[in-house]
Amino acid sequence: MGRGAPLLPAIIVLVIFLLGPVLSAFIGAFTNSALSGEGAKDSHFVGFDNFRELFANPDFPKSVWLTLLFVFASAIVGQNVLGLGLAILMRSASGWARALTSLVVVGAWILPEIVASFAAYAFFAANGTLNSLLHFIGLSGTTWLYSYPMLSVIIANVWRGTAFSMLVYSAALNDVPEEIVESARVDGASANQRLVYITLPLIRRSISTNLMLTTLQTLSVFTLIYVMTGGGPGTNSSTLPILAFQQAFSFGELGMGTAIALILLIVGAVFSLIYIRALRPEVD
Repeated sequence: MGRGAPLLPAIIVLVIFLLGPVLSAFIGAFTNSALSGEGAKDSHFVGFDNFRELFANPDFPKSVWLTLLFVFASAIVGQNVLGLGLAILMRSASGWARALTSLVVVGAWILPEIVASFAAYAFFAANGTLNSLLHFIGLSGTTWLYSYPMLSVIIANVWRGTAFSMLVYSAALNDVPEEIVESARVDGASANQRLVYITLPLIRRSISTNLMLTTLQTLSVFTLIYVMTGGGPGTNSSTLPILAFQQAFSFGELGMGTAIALILLIVGAVFSLIYIRALRPEVD
């Protein structure tokens, strides 16, 4: 007990603020808790009724698909590929180019989420910046948030989160031994060959870790989508966090909302296990 005593306060904080909400959500998912009516006055255990009703809801599989599309396109592909590309380019860029890139990319990341969300909305709105630029060069714009809601929020999330990946990969590339890269260059390996066969394998752990972090962060994105589209038009950009909010607060069904949150937690756990398994050979 003596050795573990210094850790006791941290353990208590983790139990209260991390494990507590998870257990509360788990229990709430199996009740008829609501904001009004019988569920608000006297909620009780209803078993798997929330999940049966949820799986029968045609909006649920659509939300699952939109969530996976959003995560794959904006986090797994968008932020990671663009972040790695920017990190590689910045290694050979001049000082002013690196400073300008850092200002533009990192600036989007350090903005408060609500500010970045309204900035993205202003960019994609029918009378916003994007359409103004298109009109300036003689092209006709469109109602991006209505006609292409998922594309709009995917691009906005890539813009919002790429800085994190760029910083992670910049640090990882700095740890790649220069003599190995130089030896490959002397042996006649092209830039693409050096990237594929030397650099990427050496930073594999950083790639897996960054994929896990960006995936989990993107799974929980709510403010950006809610401000830009509100989950619409209709349900065409209603990811699981949006659906959970609508069920819990728009329709007052807290039990249903926490059931969706629990499913989102399980999806995040599955992604985490996949990435941890990808790391295991090197960790062992």
